[in-house]
Amino acid sequence: MQYIDINCDMGEGIGNEFLLMPFISSANIACGFHAGDEAEMKRVVALCLQYNVAIGAHPSFNDKQNFGRTEMDVAASEIRQLVKEQLQTLNNIVRASGGKLHHVKPHGALYNMAAKDVLIAKAIAGTVKDFDSSLVYYGLSGSVMIEEALKAGLSTANEVFADRTYQPDGSLTPRSERSALITNTEEAIQQVLQLIQEKRVTANNGEKIILQADTICIHGDGMHAVKFAEKINHRLAKAGIQIQKI
Repeated sequence: MQYIDINCDMGEGIGNEFLLMPFISSANIACGFHAGDEAEMKRVVALCLQYNVAIGAHPSFNDKQNFGRTEMDVAASEIRQLVKEQLQTLNNIVRASGGKLHHVKPHGALYNMAAKDVLIAKAIAGTVKDFDSSLVYYGLSGSVMIEEALKAGLSTANEVFADRTYQPDGSLTPRSERSALITNTEEAIQQVLQLIQEKRVTANNGEKIILQADTICIHGDGMHAVKFAEKINHRLAKAGIQIQKI
């Protein structure tokens, strides 16, 4: 039997977490820098514990105005500090709720920059390792993020996306391009099945590229997030693919 983790970005003010929880295995919770606050974190953590969903931190640049999706010129030392602060905030809430932090997945521009910038990737991986070496590092499949996390001695999860399109080099299509988002449910399902069963994805130019898929991301703020999660969950079960946290 094949296995896959389904993760979802949460605590970002959308309010659909209770609808998504039955269909996912991991949650990436905003830590207040791009979205959310402590009350929101507590609410989502409680839902994770109720549904036995793995709890992850979703740290970002300190940029609520742009939802953390604008690239910033920030020194490695500052990146280490902002990631550490966000991990501490969420971890305190998780521990007070009787749970345990399971993973870390950077958000937005911080994620995209770390996927290609060795210094940023190294700063984040080192911070995670120093904070808690048992945490799993979720990063863009095959990217510098994964390489640096492995060098730091962390367990990793190669992340692929149900609702984003790909470039021929394995990077995500920038959100500024019209073809960046997948909005058709069947198209999202077919991409997920291809990634799991073939370990490939069809890029925007039609080329099939190899990608390791350990965890599938569904963006919680996506227009069709709940529908995608439900349909993908059911189709994977039908295909004999079990959804479970890493």
